[in-house]
Amino acid sequence: MKKVMMIVLIILAVLIVIAAACFGGYCYKNLHWYDRYEKALKSVNAVEKQFTLPSGRVINYGEVENDKPPLLLIHGQMSIWQDYALVMPELSKKWHIYAVDVYGHGGSSHDESLYYLDVNGDDIITFINEVIGEKTVVAGHSNGALTAAYIAAYGGENIAGAVLEDPPVFSVEGEGWENSFAYLDTYKPLHDYDLSDKSECWEAYYLRHCYWGQLYMKDSMPSIADYAQKYHEKHPDEAVKIFFMPSTVWNVFEYARHYDHAYGEHFYDLSWNHGYSHSRILSDIKVPCVYIHAKESIADTGVYLCAASAEQANRAAGYIENCTFIETETSDHVIHTVHSREYIDAVNSLSEKE
Repeated sequence: MKKVMMIVLIILAVLIVIAAACFGGYCYKNLHWYDRYEKALKSVNAVEKQFTLPSGRVINYGEVENDKPPLLLIHGQMSIWQDYALVMPELSKKWHIYAVDVYGHGGSSHDESLYYLDVNGDDIITFINEVIGEKTVVAGHSNGALTAAYIAAYGGENIAGAVLEDPPVFSVEGEGWENSFAYLDTYKPLHDYDLSDKSECWEAYYLRHCYWGQLYMKDSMPSIADYAQKYHEKHPDEAVKIFFMPSTVWNVFEYARHYDHAYGEHFYDLSWNHGYSHSRILSDIKVPCVYIHAKESIADTGVYLCAASAEQANRAAGYIENCTFIETETSDHVIHTVHSREYIDAVNSLSEKE
């Protein structure tokens, strides 16, 4: 009997060691998620640069220089140009890459008067004409995809094609807006936080009020928010890191350090479109276009957990004269990361049309 007990104890000890090692590896991977991005950027010799317009506005961007045709990448809300790092090694085999920071993000100008679709779009068109100076394919993600659509429609002869990665078509014009995931999970918490006494950091406030947390982990979110606040107090100059949660949940906190909340306010009050309708912009696109839509997902509450419904996405693609429509198998919004092969193939399909 003692021998059996000893064997059982040894097995338990081994299992505990294995579990601890696995958890340790999981935590390490979470805390060092950005290492992969830095490695990818280094592998392609991506260089960060700045372009100053005659107005004094600054567009910060990353460049992977080679003799390939130019590809301009425009990130989405609360992100930075480096978010494309993981797809740059493959994309750079066919493209000379330029990836810009949108105004109010990263190293580009932070000035609330610039946080409009056409203002930023027109300045990126100037960037294409003066910095790139030749026919360019423009690819954008989320609201960056709407900016890419604007550039594709009004950018002139230097626009060769466009890739629209899961744009929030029609919703950020007000169609079902207050019942959308983006509104409930990002823009309303941002707006409410800026009106609050800010007694806790943004990250803690977000975790306490985010929609996905209320939907799936309501009882756990207060303690997770408390942890985020304590981390912030110990590391006030760092982005909040939560070792016990997947980094895909909180990696945006790294990008949000360089994000102007006033940018989000223009989405909360629907002023970002600045008088341009999505149907008008899409109808004015004449260059080849690939529209990538993340599969529709709806919560039990009736809230769309996706940037656009299937109906909205198909309606949007229908406005575009020369459009290839692709739908992914999941509702993951950051398609260039989650479905990187599909994204790369979509972008590369436009190089074949050159």
